[in-house]
Amino acid sequence: MGVCVSTRNQSSCYKRKGTRKTLSSHVTTLQHLSAVPNRIVTNGKSRTSCIFTQQGRKGINQDAMIVWDDFMAEDVNFCGVFDGHGPHGHLVARKVRDMLPLTLLSFLHSYELKRSGSGTSCFTGNHKPDGGDPWEDAEEEKAASLWREAFLKSYKAVDKELRSHPNLDCFCSGSTSVTIVKQGSNLYIGSIGDSRAILGSKDSSDTMVAIQLTVDLKPDLPREAERIKRCKGRVFAMEDEPEVSRVWLPFDDAPGLAMARAFGDFCLKEYGVISIPEFSHRTLTESDKFIVLASDGVWDVLSNEEVVEIVSTAPTRSSAARLVVESAAREWKSKYPTSKMDDCTVICLFLDGKMDSEPDYNEQGFSSAMLRSNNAAESDDGHNSEPSLQRNFTVRSSEVDGENVVYDEDQNWSGLEGVTRVNSLVQLPRFSEPET
Repeated sequence: MGVCVSTRNQSSCYKRKGTRKTLSSHVTTLQHLSAVPNRIVTNGKSRTSCIFTQQGRKGINQDAMIVWDDFMAEDVNFCGVFDGHGPHGHLVARKVRDMLPLTLLSFLHSYELKRSGSGTSCFTGNHKPDGGDPWEDAEEEKAASLWREAFLKSYKAVDKELRSHPNLDCFCSGSTSVTIVKQGSNLYIGSIGDSRAILGSKDSSDTMVAIQLTVDLKPDLPREAERIKRCKGRVFAMEDEPEVSRVWLPFDDAPGLAMARAFGDFCLKEYGVISIPEFSHRTLTESDKFIVLASDGVWDVLSNEEVVEIVSTAPTRSSAARLVVESAAREWKSKYPTSKMDDCTVICLFLDGKMDSEPDYNEQGFSSAMLRSNNAAESDDGHNSEPSLQRNFTVRSSEVDGENVVYDEDQNWSGLEGVTRVNSLVQLPRFSEPET
């Protein structure tokens, strides 16, 4: 898998002349991710973005995030938020965070090699179309089609890898994913689950407005529900939370997954839950100011407009993500005082590429530069000691010791306690199906 650090400030499909640099200019693997420059997975900021995550009240933080500047070339940014669920959801989210961008790079590299004979590339460059050249419009449309294929194949490959992973049980654990690649003025978006991306933009009256870039892929969406039911899965809400539709096995009132698409969750993959992302392409304009990616812990309590207002009025750009998370935490206490607050994760990508000059500090006083040195610790390939997957009990996040989940036998916890807008799963399914 390769990483290209070269670019051409010409069209999206430029003619190569002279020295040719491809996506294989620099090679990286999962084992070397911590050494990759401009890649951040912990609270802090990059040259273009700020990121912040806060653990909820359900146990270990199952969210993961990544900002990767100069992803495949200069002026190309990769951002992603991944919200895990289930007993091993935190491991799944981290695994997807590490694998997905590398897998995407691998597919882009393969396309690059196939096109090398033609002397053109649709994956490198800082193209800003003027909108008046039919040839350039056609080339941009062709590039978007190739990006779509790369996104779809990458999501499929990552899910396949999770299914066959020897040390990571994803039978009843999984993760959402919302990922974007910004290449010059082109924005490519892929998402599964209910993590969301929005765009902060100025309208004709110079007022900041929120534009939702992704769809929350919930089971109650007609097209999602139709697919699930066609595959013999069931979709219904519990009496205690009539507004939250869930996916259930045909033979058991489990697991009650609150999303229609996800990585992992292989107990439901035969019954309509898929990992095929919704893909879209958008051409950014000068009116577009920033993009916000966040897990549902934020969107459950803050509207798109509220998030745009917080980011656009933040005293410093480097504090924007933290301020959104802090606002979400306050809203959780206000709106759902008896519920367990969900994990909250936010990425703010500023489209002009400018950030504050001062260092960004998290709540413990560590600068983002110091936090980046901990990237290796955050990269989990699933080879650590993990608890065996148990069946027939209600899923909950519990006290943790390192990466190992420890279930407190003395704590009497109900699967319905604070379940509204909090738990992605209700309970684990039984192994065996009833005889037919």
